[in-house]
Amino acid sequence: MPIPESGRAAALLSAMVARGTERGSPAWRELGEVVRTAAGQDPSVARLWSPPDAQPDAATARSLQDLARLATTLAASAGADARTASTVDGWLRRYAPGPDRPEHTNSIGGAAVLHGPSVQARDIHGSVHVHQRSGPEKPRPPVPRQLPPQRRPLVARESDVRALDRLRSGHPAESPQLLVVSGFAGVGKTTLVSHWLHELASSFPDGQLYADLGGRSAATEDGGGPVRASAVLEGFLFALGAHSVPADTAQRVALWRSLTSRLRLAVLLDDAYTSAQVRPLLLGSPAGITVVTSRNHLTGLLVDGASVHRLGTLAPESAVELLAAGGGGQRVAQDPETAREVVTLCGCLPLAVCLASAQLAARPHHTLSALARSLSRGQGPLDALRVEGEAVVRTALDLSYRLLPAGSAALYRRMGLLPADRFDLSLLTAISGDVTPGRTDGPPGSPHEGRPASPDGPGDPDGSGDADLAVGALLEANLLEETGPGTYRFHDLVRPHARSLGETRESPAQREGTLRRFVDWCLATATAAESILTPGHRMAARDSAVPDVAPAALETPAEALAWLDTHRTILLGAVQHSARAGWHTACWQLTDAAWPLFVRLRPRELWIEMHRTGLAAARSDGSREGEGRMLTSGAIGLRDAGRYPEAADWYARALEHATADGDVRQQAQAINGLGHISLLTHQYDEARTHFEQALRLRESAGYARGAALSRRRLGETALAAGDHGTAARYLTDAFTQLESQGEGYEAARALALLGRALACGGDHEGGTRRLREALETFRSSDVRSEHWEGYSLEWLGEAAARQDDPAEAVRRYEAARNLFLRVSPADAQRMDDRLRHV
Repeated sequence: MPIPESGRAAALLSAMVARGTERGSPAWRELGEVVRTAAGQDPSVARLWSPPDAQPDAATARSLQDLARLATTLAASAGADARTASTVDGWLRRYAPGPDRPEHTNSIGGAAVLHGPSVQARDIHGSVHVHQRSGPEKPRPPVPRQLPPQRRPLVARESDVRALDRLRSGHPAESPQLLVVSGFAGVGKTTLVSHWLHELASSFPDGQLYADLGGRSAATEDGGGPVRASAVLEGFLFALGAHSVPADTAQRVALWRSLTSRLRLAVLLDDAYTSAQVRPLLLGSPAGITVVTSRNHLTGLLVDGASVHRLGTLAPESAVELLAAGGGGQRVAQDPETAREVVTLCGCLPLAVCLASAQLAARPHHTLSALARSLSRGQGPLDALRVEGEAVVRTALDLSYRLLPAGSAALYRRMGLLPADRFDLSLLTAISGDVTPGRTDGPPGSPHEGRPASPDGPGDPDGSGDADLAVGALLEANLLEETGPGTYRFHDLVRPHARSLGETRESPAQREGTLRRFVDWCLATATAAESILTPGHRMAARDSAVPDVAPAALETPAEALAWLDTHRTILLGAVQHSARAGWHTACWQLTDAAWPLFVRLRPRELWIEMHRTGLAAARSDGSREGEGRMLTSGAIGLRDAGRYPEAADWYARALEHATADGDVRQQAQAINGLGHISLLTHQYDEARTHFEQALRLRESAGYARGAALSRRRLGETALAAGDHGTAARYLTDAFTQLESQGEGYEAARALALLGRALACGGDHEGGTRRLREALETFRSSDVRSEHWEGYSLEWLGEAAARQDDPAEAVRRYEAARNLFLRVSPADAQRMDDRLRHV
């Protein structure tokens, strides 16, 4: 008598469960034959069956719900086809539980859901047998609390804790929350997040799970690598009470999402390597939170709804607090200045500061001064801060470096070679050379050979060497910081690491090529700025020497002056390196091209240092023209610094040099400079004689700009001597001529002096009007000059005092003093003197 369909389905399920632990046994091989027979009538049966030669524990891994669907489908096929019914009933007679097929069978109706040893059904008839491999049911494990322990109170991270609180509270309640905390190696990501989640323990009563994803081990060469998501899931599932875990990763992910769908759970995924590594581990519960830490930005997780918090280094005062808390104690309190030096040497990086503090704790008689000396030697904290003999800061940076694509690794090394404290994308493009992103710097045969260009995406498929892509990977790895649109900097501890790699892994030819391109870029861009700001200063001989390198894009005077201002230390570095390398022509020409920087912004020490170096280079280069320009331009810097005798000596040497060469323009320049020294030392007759001689020489040479500048000096001399009418005539002519030549800055200087001459001569209204016009010009982006803005304010205050308006005078003097405090302490002192006598 055939078995009814409902009874057949229940019997099949009971037999499958009974034989479920015997994967590969005769019962399961024969069931496969049954399935193939049934599939001839109903192809859907085959989709519910795993082949008998699959992984041995696959049957165990199948849920009872899957087995119930297979049993129901087989029973339905048997009811519709006699051949299928024969094979199904024959298998049941052989393998159903008990010696004989029972007269009464279980009947499970409705949408049955079976989990482990429990059965849920609308109707149950007879008995249900559930067979398991193991013995008694395992007890439920305790609520997992896996976060790393808090070793000490969190120091100086209050603002970051508040930022995480804001991200958490601002997240929509209906969707799962994902936070990414990224930052430089050793910046304290794990410490911060662990502390934060410990404080929130009561918000997650179902537990706190932790996994170290091993991002740092991705750089090893011993066959290691980041931890696989599948392995992490296995641990998480067992921690949450799962008795068995599927072998297939996709099934583990499904079970993970099902088990956690309603749990109030916190998961910390520490040191993640890629976004792909994290995605299978994300919670599906809106009541839970997943927090990921990584040295990389993991921007790929933004599409998964991640909120990102980038953790920076400590403020110096906070770093000092950490140094004291860890082991510095009284020594920090007694010597705060040296303590600040120590944390500065550590780059205010928490890892480095903690290691320094540990050294103090281990050596109670070791002074802060001794520690500072140790940190300042050699490679500094890179080598000095060790744990059990290992230079941990260097090791952390080495690991981050090994994960870089080849193009980014090469750019990192080359950037380390540059005497620069900031980097523009234009500069990085210039030094890229043959940099091609797409493969890492890992050695052949290592696990990292041929890794993709970014931890979150494929490499550059065409090897185009795009510097922007190479920079992107450095930013992603937190080895480079973005300071503005297209501008970047190294952390203080990263720079020596990059430099060390550049010096050891770049060949001598590569090092020279990188530095040559750097100097060429500086010269090309400085020349472009000079052409915009002081076109009359550019020398014709340098036009043919400007290197064939694309300069930074500069279009307006404001952009040109801002570039010179922000790159002043880079220009000094380029000049100094050129001198060391024997690139004499580039050395003095770069100094000469930086003229607008000196005359507009007056960085006196930089001015003098670059011209001393440039003068020596011009002599070594055998350039008479270069030597003359270095002497006259450098003398102005010496004069501006108040070093009048030395400035006069440089001018005298320049005059002798130009006279020997028959260079009339340079003769006039030197004589004009000598006249200015006389003016500043109150020798007005001598000054007037020099300026008149310079004017004649410049007019004879057809040098209209120079002639106008000499007239301005003659006006200044007359003004200083009290001859206000003569001063006004000279200054009016100078202003008109300079303005007609497009010399906005020089014309504004003449206008300010003219305003002062008129005001001193009794024309208060005319004088103050011109002074206000000059003031607005010096405040404009095209002609900006804080020095001359200050002078204009001072002279407006002087005019107000002369009109018996002390309130206005004080207002102008105070504004001038505030400007001079930033750019000229001596001038600020003069304003204090004026304010005392108003």
